[in-house]
Amino acid sequence: MITEVLEKVLGGGSVDYGEAESLSRASGADLPELFAAANRVRERFRGNRVDVCSIVNAKSGACSEDCSFCAQSAHHATGASVYPLIPVERMKEAAAGAKGHGAKRFCIVTSGRGIDSESDLRNIAQAIEGVRSLGLSPCATLGTLTKEQLACLRDAGLHRYHHNIETSREYFPRVCTTHTFDERLEVLGFARSLGLSTCSGGILGMGETMVDRVRMAFALRDINVDSVPVNFLMPIMGTPFEDLQAITPLEALHAIALFRLILPGTEIRVCAGRGTALGRLHPLIFFAGADGFMIGNYLTTTGLDPDDDLKMIADLGLTV
Repeated sequence: MITEVLEKVLGGGSVDYGEAESLSRASGADLPELFAAANRVRERFRGNRVDVCSIVNAKSGACSEDCSFCAQSAHHATGASVYPLIPVERMKEAAAGAKGHGAKRFCIVTSGRGIDSESDLRNIAQAIEGVRSLGLSPCATLGTLTKEQLACLRDAGLHRYHHNIETSREYFPRVCTTHTFDERLEVLGFARSLGLSTCSGGILGMGETMVDRVRMAFALRDINVDSVPVNFLMPIMGTPFEDLQAITPLEALHAIALFRLILPGTEIRVCAGRGTALGRLHPLIFFAGADGFMIGNYLTTTGLDPDDDLKMIADLGLTV
């Protein structure tokens, strides 16, 4: 099955749902073969370059949404920092620091359902202009925006809008009840209709099955996103998911490989939780099909050392 799927994808075909579901059950000696197939697909469609991004938590905490994984939700007592939108200069300083560590993309992230004031929208637009002036590609993660708000940010120079679907449609109600799966898709549709690049993925290890991960990958293929961030749950005390068992390294690599085979030409970017979930197998993310990752710290948790990440890329014979 793995060889047939590989030949099909390398020949320009697409994995169908039945094939993907079968591959999701791979185990034992079949897993290294699956990883090798995903690596071949990565090399064919994405080359040996690693796309590196970084973020700034520009507004933290007090979010009205009840996402069960999130430290910043007002529904959970996590002790996460709460502060309003940081000054534009601080966002630009964070972008400059990210560039110094090899990032090519920089994302401004805010907590909350969306942007609820004109002044915040103007300041974020100004920060996007500043990110672009540094030679970085500006991205943003700002929640549920209107088409008009997205157009304003596009006109300021925004290149890509990030809005995770988080999981499969079927599992989504277990993750969040204050907004719907279709609302997530609607915002991504607004962004694409305005000519923005779109970035959407989710978090693995929230209690979903491997079939849910396959369904999520197909949902992302259906809406033709440009980049898929794959995050791994880092259980936060005070959230409903605080006691979930961590995903295993082999399970994490298995999921990355499935995403690559289902989405051969799409950026597969490994982000939050990669060091914890993958442990000593962390460098194998690229040989399981990933072609990008997030460098530096995450929203409320600490990431890996950027210098170590860059050395790892060089040691693997890859380039930024």
